[in-house]
Amino acid sequence: MSPALSQPPDGPLARLGKIFRTTAFRLSLAYLVLFAVLASLGLGYVAWNARRVLDDQIVSTIDAEINGLSEQYAAGGLRRLITVVERRAKEPGASLYLVTTPAGEHIVGNVSRVSPDILARPGQYEGYYGRGSEADQGEHRAIMRVFNLAGGFRLLVGRDTEERDRLRAAIGNTFGSSVALVVVLGVLGGWFVASRVLKRVDDMTETTRTIMAGDLDGRLRVAGTGDELDRLAQNLNLMLERIGELMRGMKEVSDNIAHDLKTPLTRLRNRADEALRTAETPEALRTAMEGVIEDSDGLIRVFNALLTIARLEAGNAPESVRRFDAGAVAREVAELYEPLAEDKGLRLTVETEPDLILDGNRELVGQAIANLIDNAIKYGARSSEAGPQPIAVRAARADGVVRLTVADRGPGIPQGERGRVLDRFVRLDAARSRPGFGLGLSLVNAVARLHGGQLDLADNGPGLAVTLSLPAGAP
Repeated sequence: MSPALSQPPDGPLARLGKIFRTTAFRLSLAYLVLFAVLASLGLGYVAWNARRVLDDQIVSTIDAEINGLSEQYAAGGLRRLITVVERRAKEPGASLYLVTTPAGEHIVGNVSRVSPDILARPGQYEGYYGRGSEADQGEHRAIMRVFNLAGGFRLLVGRDTEERDRLRAAIGNTFGSSVALVVVLGVLGGWFVASRVLKRVDDMTETTRTIMAGDLDGRLRVAGTGDELDRLAQNLNLMLERIGELMRGMKEVSDNIAHDLKTPLTRLRNRADEALRTAETPEALRTAMEGVIEDSDGLIRVFNALLTIARLEAGNAPESVRRFDAGAVAREVAELYEPLAEDKGLRLTVETEPDLILDGNRELVGQAIANLIDNAIKYGARSSEAGPQPIAVRAARADGVVRLTVADRGPGIPQGERGRVLDRFVRLDAARSRPGFGLGLSLVNAVARLHGGQLDLADNGPGLAVTLSLPAGAP
């Protein structure tokens, strides 16, 4: 086995490495990173917005408390304020309260410690404080507001931020676990997708190895999902079908050249040998050489026809595509063959519709029409009938195609032989007595396929009607 067709080792680690290097896995990781970033931004915005909403609610509650306590102080003085603060401080879920003297001495409240800087000037702050309970000597964080009362007394009202911080921690924990879960699921999903894609790619690779080894009948498996790999496999299978057709065509050409051209080459060689052995005068030698040249020209025409057919079947037109009137081409070709038809006792008629526009190669279409008319002149006459026999050339447009038809009144072609006569060098028994090599219909069929059309052979009752259908161009 050649190095190009040898298979690398495919152990578990090697296969895992191939999965990690696949485009599908890398795309999955890229989407995973993108999703994680977007999720982080989304959860971060949710956390920030939740904190802002809670802070607004706390500030609103503090403002309401301060307004109420200020009214109590204005209505009943310090004693009434102390009574109200003591009562509220004992309620479940109470706010933070502290009333101090102008010098900062503690009067009443459930706050035992707070930074002197906070009490020094009125305003809203977020900082640490100590609770009044002796069992709770830790530091707690709160949003507080200091308000100066009449007489220089200070009132501090606040709300603990423990619930806000707990919500924030819950969001953070949820974010961490969610990201971890997404990463795990993303990696597993990427591995699953990549392994399935890699399996199909490996199947395609194995099939291509068998094809490169010489098995042109191998085809890529189509899963039937309709995805991009299925479309790729279908297109590659069509390409392999086309390559197979071209290879079979080359083999047929080689076989045909080896068999069907052996006779004219032998005749050419025998004629030259006979001229060398028997020609006694320059005139006789000249006559023999003219026959050799005539046979050589015939062989050259055969090789040119074979080369043209091969190029057309490969999709290579000798000239660029242009727009032309197929009816005008049919009339011009018929005019050239009209004298030959008259010499053969045939009557050539032409019927064309106007504006039969084609986008294609004008010379190739003209050559195809000429081949059809030439075949009709060779084989389209019945020896049992007297008088000029018709050969009809018709050009018409129908259903978006231009139909170029040449119909004769000859013996025709049996139904079972109509597909075979389109191959190269195929000549029926009735035609072997006439000159030719059996390449005319092959060339016409190649022209039809090059232009995206088709060639049809039908019964003309009696005779044969050959129709070249080509896609019509826009008017």
